[in-house]
Amino acid sequence: MAIRGNSDLRHKIKDALGISNPTMTRLLKENDDDLTKAASLDVIRRELNLTDEQILDKELVQQS
Repeated sequence: MAIRGNSDLRHKIKDALGISNPTMTRLLKENDDDLTKAASLDVIRRELNLTDEQILDKELVQQS
């Protein structure tokens, strides 16, 4: 949800993964595991100042 609501974050993750806009849209729609690749997690960690545990904790992320 945090990625969907932040276009700057989406853009940075898209660039880090080397994917197109349509692919990013599909990954978000399907909540694809590619969003948890190291490159993606690096961007999320840096931009949102979260730990890996916080990023990957489904319940915590949905509350944000």
